[in-house]
Amino acid sequence: MATSHPHTHGPANTPCSPKDTEAFLHEAEALVVRQGQRMTRIRRKVLRLLLENVGPAKAYDLLANLDGEGAAKPPTIYRALDFLQEAGLVHKIESLNAYVACGHTSHSHSAVFLICDACKGAEELHATDTSEALRAETRAAGFRMTRAVVEVRGTCRNCTA
Repeated sequence: MATSHPHTHGPANTPCSPKDTEAFLHEAEALVVRQGQRMTRIRRKVLRLLLENVGPAKAYDLLANLDGEGAAKPPTIYRALDFLQEAGLVHKIESLNAYVACGHTSHSHSAVFLICDACKGAEELHATDTSEALRAETRAAGFRMTRAVVEVRGTCRNCTA
């Protein structure tokens, strides 16, 4: 059985979202430096926008909110999102073609999202057992998994109530 943290945020936010944006941005910058990379202004702004967004955000919505940061064009936003994904700071929800910030800089993990068809919210589960089972099964198949995103569609507790 997968374990999860109680859902204490709005319907579209995830328990992985940090509560203190400034503290998390500082932590994220330190992580990126430890990885031998740089947190550019654009990357930081994209991460901030994701942290401040109520739910999953599409790349073009983020682009529209960059507020004149450089000559931001679609490739700019996608490069920033790719970088943030590789750094483990952002997850992409493929079926929504949208992104969410993840506040777990201390460990990498596979993401398991519960996506509500009614309100379009997405909640991330800490499905440790599911992630370990997936890792074991892919290893048994001779496949070296680097990351996975599992998406489960249905109706959230708020919309069911």
